[in-house]
Amino acid sequence: MEDQKKNKSIKCDVSQCRHNLVSENYCSLDCISVGTHEDNPTVPECTDCNSFVVRSGCCE
Repeated sequence: MEDQKKNKSIKCDVSQCRHNLVSENYCSLDCISVGTHEDNPTVPECTDCNSFVVRSGCCE
């Protein structure tokens, strides 16, 4: 895995994501893409991090 650098502007506690710095709960990406799976999102649960990539070996 490449050296990951903490982006202090993006907090993240999804340790299953390849971009998450598990020890600090931050993302290592420069920016993320946020989307929705709903036609009319009205609550946070309707949104998704479209930058999510599953960490290898984490979820088997």
